[in-house]
Amino acid sequence: MRRLRAGHWLLCVTVLLAASSPLAAQVIHFESNGMAYQVLTREGLTLMCAAMPFRTSRYAVMHIAVSNGSRETWQIDADDFVFEYMDGTRVRAATEERVVGEFFRSAGRSELLKLQTAYEKALYNNQYIRPNNSYEKRRLSALAFGPKGLKASAAAAAITFVSGKVGPGDSTDGALFFPTSGRQLGPGRIVADLGPVSFEFLAQ
Repeated sequence: MRRLRAGHWLLCVTVLLAASSPLAAQVIHFESNGMAYQVLTREGLTLMCAAMPFRTSRYAVMHIAVSNGSRETWQIDADDFVFEYMDGTRVRAATEERVVGEFFRSAGRSELLKLQTAYEKALYNNQYIRPNNSYEKRRLSALAFGPKGLKASAAAAAITFVSGKVGPGDSTDGALFFPTSGRQLGPGRIVADLGPVSFEFLAQ
């Protein structure tokens, strides 16, 4: 599982929440590098998300970060996240296996490089997220792959949100891929049902 330094960005988010409202379950909005982020904390688990200004030929892409400030271990899966359009149509985020497999088959190098650039820009220029070297190590590993399809799928694996357990004090982040045939998500809401707790964000 990819990890961030939880204390760094969770502390920033905690200060942001405290300064904005005494209501712990209120969604907080802020902008970073032209991306509109939303932050919500429930039961000690904090989710941060923003639609990325980039889409592939198959997917709309969203950047999310998760930080666990509780004493519980949470199972977070990519397909826990659903986008619901205004008409009630629902699109579930693809699993990392599906995303990586499709990049392996299509080997969309140019498309992937654009996505990688957009992802790194969102990650490294966000003052509320301070990543360690885990993503950089995965990126360098991806460059070591020879065949075009393997290199594309390895790079996709470095970017894609990886399902797994997030223990107390741990953090993780990545890109969620919603199968929209390349269309932007548009107005609606993002819903994540994580066990007994539900997170909901409005999208414009």
